[in-house]
Amino acid sequence: MSLFIVATPIGNLGDITLRAIETLQKADIVAAEDTRTALKLFSKFDIHAKLVAFHAHSNERELEKILAELKTGKSVALISEAGTPGISDPGFALIRKAIEEEIEVVPIPGACATIAALSASGLRMDKFIFLGFLPLKKGRAKLIESLRDRSETIIFYESPHRIQKTISQMAEILGGARQVVFARELTKIHEEFFRGNLTEASEFLKSKPIRGEFTILLGA
Repeated sequence: MSLFIVATPIGNLGDITLRAIETLQKADIVAAEDTRTALKLFSKFDIHAKLVAFHAHSNERELEKILAELKTGKSVALISEAGTPGISDPGFALIRKAIEEEIEVVPIPGACATIAALSASGLRMDKFIFLGFLPLKKGRAKLIESLRDRSETIIFYESPHRIQKTISQMAEILGGARQVVFARELTKIHEEFFRGNLTEASEFLKSKPIRGEFTILLGA
């Protein structure tokens, strides 16, 4: 019995690794954050495993069902909507529980928006921190303020609906000269990078329609 943590494409279907395809093809069950996205992979790569949903609204009972399948000796592959499971999805709960139950957990590495954006950012790569999504309201300004004197590259995600407000707030708190890089639509046809400072980033975002989730990297 094994739980495979399978990284899937973040945009271009070519992001997937040969090992990931083989793992999904051999799995008894695929637990997916988004079954619609999973079905595209199933169709493209001839995958016929049993597909079950496991997402932010899944309850403890659904988690226990997957664990029960693992305990019968079945192999389960966990995939997120895109990228590496457990980073910005509920996969960590299943992974942690499997470890507690002494079930083998096997990483199948691959695409990750955080690392992809960092690799092409031009910012410091030897030391960085990842913050996920910032708080929507409570504690947001305080968290941004805490980043003022950090020397590492700081990485987080933001939605297209909040990106303009976030960049403006950061410029106000951290100063407009702070270096920033953001990437959107990574590995897709319309992949785009912005490199500059927070003031320039704010003006850039005002100049065009905003679509797609953003990976934002703050320099020192």
